[in-house]
Amino acid sequence: MKKLLLPIMMGLLLAGCAKNDNPFLETYKNKYGAPPFDQIKNEHYMPAFTEGIKQHQAEIDAIADNKEAPTFENTIAALDYSGELLNKVSSVFFNLYSSETNEGMEKIANEISPILSEHNDNVYLNEKLFARVKTLYDNRATLGLDPEQNRLLEKYYRDFIRSGAALNDEDKAKLRVINKELGLAELAFGQNVLDETNSYKKVVENEAELAGLPESVRQAAAETAKENNLEGKWVFTTQKASFIPVLQYSENRELRKELLTAYTTRANHDNEKDNKATIVKIMKLRTQKAHLLGFETSADFILDDTMAKTPKAVYDFLQSVWEPAVAKAKEEAKELQKLMDAEDKGEKLEPWDWWYYSEKLRKAKYDLDEEALKPYFKLENVRQGVFDLASKLYGLKFNKLDSMPIYHPDVEVFEVKDADDSLIGILYTDYFPRAGKRAGAWMNNISEQYKKDGVNHRPIICNVGNFTKPTADKPSLLNMDEVETLFHEFGHALHGLLTQCTYPSLSGTNVSRDFVELPSQVMENWCWEPEVMKTYAKHYITGEVMPQELMDKIQKAGTFNQGFINTELLSASILDMDYHTIKDTADFNVNEFEKASLERMGMIPEIIVRYRSTFFNHIFTTGYSAGYYSYTWAAVLDADAFQAFKETGDIYNPVVATAFRKNVLERGDSDDPMKLYRTFRGADPKPDALLKKRGLK
Repeated sequence: MKKLLLPIMMGLLLAGCAKNDNPFLETYKNKYGAPPFDQIKNEHYMPAFTEGIKQHQAEIDAIADNKEAPTFENTIAALDYSGELLNKVSSVFFNLYSSETNEGMEKIANEISPILSEHNDNVYLNEKLFARVKTLYDNRATLGLDPEQNRLLEKYYRDFIRSGAALNDEDKAKLRVINKELGLAELAFGQNVLDETNSYKKVVENEAELAGLPESVRQAAAETAKENNLEGKWVFTTQKASFIPVLQYSENRELRKELLTAYTTRANHDNEKDNKATIVKIMKLRTQKAHLLGFETSADFILDDTMAKTPKAVYDFLQSVWEPAVAKAKEEAKELQKLMDAEDKGEKLEPWDWWYYSEKLRKAKYDLDEEALKPYFKLENVRQGVFDLASKLYGLKFNKLDSMPIYHPDVEVFEVKDADDSLIGILYTDYFPRAGKRAGAWMNNISEQYKKDGVNHRPIICNVGNFTKPTADKPSLLNMDEVETLFHEFGHALHGLLTQCTYPSLSGTNVSRDFVELPSQVMENWCWEPEVMKTYAKHYITGEVMPQELMDKIQKAGTFNQGFINTELLSASILDMDYHTIKDTADFNVNEFEKASLERMGMIPEIIVRYRSTFFNHIFTTGYSAGYYSYTWAAVLDADAFQAFKETGDIYNPVVATAFRKNVLERGDSDDPMKLYRTFRGADPKPDALLKKRGLK
């Protein structure tokens, strides 16, 4: 009965939306092929999904039923270029589902998820289609393929195997059920986190409770209160831009504790938005899927398709950084406790104290007050700084497009051109928190780059963040972490923009999860270089460049608090691995599992893991399962890669920049990632570079 209801519902939606009124079913009219966001409505999605699936299935059937012998062009290339309409609507829907969702979109997501899962299974479990792919794979040495074609063929064969194409019919049926249930569970997890984030508001009525908070923080809280019809009060939320300044500056210890506790217990309140049962379900399904596909654990399955390859390799790597990181964190904790002891309050250092006393310690050690830096980090100036950096490194030009349709007033659009004025792509930026946007920062594609029939289709890229919002009398002034994040996400954008691949599945950021963070993290290395800071660190009122004295202090404080930062990050990476190396599917208690994991790794009580289980979106919704380690893995690569510039004495060295662009940024997944890196660097990365850079050695 349930299977019969779905087509009926879709038919009703189709009937209510004429084909020629649906922007997805027409050719986008602007010259960049960008979506007409101002015309797209919720009722357009399901009819477009339905038609897209129908068209894609027809293409798949045509490839599978082709009477001609399989060739690379009539099978692999045809497969990779298929599904244009489905990709068109999916990219818009899931971009907006992350950045501008609403109740209607959540309903659509829950409706379309099992349908997309079934369609994906229909493709990868198609026996005739797999037979053609396997024939080509088995004879690949005789086909005369170029390296990119060979890479694509091997990737498709691997994807078919990993999607269950070699299973028997009974196991294929089990896999279909698992995939549908898993998709819905992952959606539910993310929706619960968003709802919990939006529902919490700390209302402060007595200004005395705000002691220690800078005026800019108070003003932002007052404006949040006004937005919530609480004028004359102050409101804080679990968005980082709201509560982190409280942790840094508030003299009110109870307020610090309440906000950090609210943030770290999201979706862990034993109510309808609690994620503990959802985590158990996700991990049971992922483990069952791994077992079906012949792997001992979910991590074994996931990592088989990465640079790391095995859970042991990841654990060994993480342990090599964890030990010096936690040792450093213990030293830092002692320093902070001394500051607390000097106040003679008899208090013991707790997680809600760390930010507050480390800010005091930074001021005492380096005479560096982050609040005094923020006037020099106007968001628009920082963004222009990364644009200028990309111009110096790669010759890129950025032109603002004021007439492009956008999906929210905060969004801005830029045309990106190469040094020869050829089009590189389009970049959307969307930087401020709101109720319809999930927390964090990310880069996404609206359309992929690829080459077909002599045309190089250029990409459309989004950079999304949740940075400090402007107030009534001040622009958005970023803290140091937000500056680094903007540089980081722009690095992802460059990876997506500069790609020059033939096939969409290989282009841009379609690389292994533990390689994708290299282009983003390497950008952070330029962030605090004085030469670069002079291009963007300008006072928002006077326009004066940050004094050299302040830049020098930032340099001297470069490894400050790195024990905390790395312990917080690495503990999340190890927790992720512990979840994904579960071997059986018996129910377990999430809070107890997390507690045991942290105790086993030797987590110190003064620091909370960066992402507690119930809001760990990276590993339960956004594709970093058994992959959160990749931020640290890629940090080895980025430290070594930036050293290639430093060794020349020129951080803009054009020869090194060209080599990085040609061998990494343009190549996507067209070759083995370590081979691409070696071609750029001339050698394997040196692991010690990371420990030295972070002051852990």
